[in-house]
Amino acid sequence: MKQIYPLLLILLSLGCKTTTEETATGFPTGRWIDLTHDFDENAVFWPTAESFHLDTVFAGMTPGNYYYSAYQFCLAEHGGTHLDAPVHFSEGKWSVDEIPLERGIGEAIVVDVSAKADGHPDYQISVADIETWEAANGPMPEDAILLIRTGYGKFWPDRVAYMGTDERGQEAVAKLHFPGLDPALATWLIENRNVKAVGLDTPSIDYGQSQLFESHRILYGQNILGFENLANLEELPARGAWVIALPMKIKGGSGGPLRMVALLPEG
Repeated sequence: MKQIYPLLLILLSLGCKTTTEETATGFPTGRWIDLTHDFDENAVFWPTAESFHLDTVFAGMTPGNYYYSAYQFCLAEHGGTHLDAPVHFSEGKWSVDEIPLERGIGEAIVVDVSAKADGHPDYQISVADIETWEAANGPMPEDAILLIRTGYGKFWPDRVAYMGTDERGQEAVAKLHFPGLDPALATWLIENRNVKAVGLDTPSIDYGQSQLFESHRILYGQNILGFENLANLEELPARGAWVIALPMKIKGGSGGPLRMVALLPEG
């Protein structure tokens, strides 16, 4: 996968000599995939989180006879396509501003469990799912960004289909239903593999009916990042894509809005 390293060199001063044709800007040729849902009034947020609001400051022609527009927005850290910083569930671990840039940039693998999760909203991704992927695709690379496609991205932004309820408030949390990581898998990843981040096309790393958020606690306790509410995972191959995940840099933040993209290099 050394053909992607010039991209990392530009972003991080990492990298090595390229083995493929580059564009004039130094970026390798390939196709970019946007893994981020739009932030608008339809964006899905946790039932207890403040949803996205956009207010118009001004939009139109000014007295000087030129067009001008400006807006202000308000939203919770954890909603829409967003990052979970480790401090979200682990005291003393990285806040958003403390996360090294390279932790959100790297080779991605995509484990597709959509067939198993179809019709089973409480499905928990297991160690067996990873072992099945490795049997077909080879060992998980070191420092991988693990993306799990449950198929629930197709329901966005229908809250009932996507997360089990469109109700708001604390009482709605008990009505959440969507797939997530089995805590046994989170522990297995810590003990047997080396991943930098885990991302899903669901509202949470843990499945909807979780009450203790064990997978969050296990992963974030090791400074592994979480990416939630991802889009377009069906456009990525099982391996071969590279991901760039850059959140809003909120000092001391436990999470934040995330712009995340993937590059599928040519060749």
